[in-house]
Amino acid sequence: MIIAHLSDLHLDGGSRAEDRVAAVMGYLGGLAEPVDAVVVTGDIADHGTAEEYARAAELLKYPAPVLVGPGNHDVRAAFRTGLLGLPASDGPIDLAQEIGGVLFALCDSTIPGRGAGFLADETLSWLDGVLSGGDGPAFVAFHHPPVEVGVPLVDAIRQSGAERLAAVLRRHSRVKALLAGHVHTGASTTFAGVPLRIAPGIVSSSLLPVEPGADRGWAEGGPLDYDRPPALLLHVLHDDGRVTSHHRVISR
Repeated sequence: MIIAHLSDLHLDGGSRAEDRVAAVMGYLGGLAEPVDAVVVTGDIADHGTAEEYARAAELLKYPAPVLVGPGNHDVRAAFRTGLLGLPASDGPIDLAQEIGGVLFALCDSTIPGRGAGFLADETLSWLDGVLSGGDGPAFVAFHHPPVEVGVPLVDAIRQSGAERLAAVLRRHSRVKALLAGHVHTGASTTFAGVPLRIAPGIVSSSLLPVEPGADRGWAEGGPLDYDRPPALLLHVLHDDGRVTSHHRVISR
């Protein structure tokens, strides 16, 4: 199985973000055959408006399942109606889908009105339940990574309460990898003994403190690089349960 992992589109009604998303989807459309699934780990919209989600729905059309979860820039009610075709609601957006015998559980790590993340008790209970429903391989996705990754900008607003998530994961060895976004750079680490893969931001790239420009103030664009081309991850789930992740930069 091959899974395309995208994150942080930040569609805002402007052509720049749209062009970058279109370039990534064009790359996926040009493959010899479609990937098995596309997982988008949040910040689909920049302001959470109905117009932004309508445009996202158009841009993310693909001949394979496209699974989308919210990020801290998304608005739950508009996300539900605009992307999922569900009634408006302000509760957590937790979604599970099985594709080719593999379970994908997308957890809502957002706190409405805040940049930081947290998995509500109801989300963790839901996750524990869906993971208990079988023994095939599973991926768990959310926007906010539950560990520090060395980027101060996002480490300050990462997912808190992570020990609660770790307790759930320890009960379910079927989870082969965790998929996240939020950091705006491709990164790989582990959490609770499980591989954690963080997709690069399509709209921009964050900078490590040692990189030129990392000390810029927000008036100067902040510690983000808007000139680097968009990128994505391609995860290969092997028959033995290993996950290999490939980073792809998309020239436009």
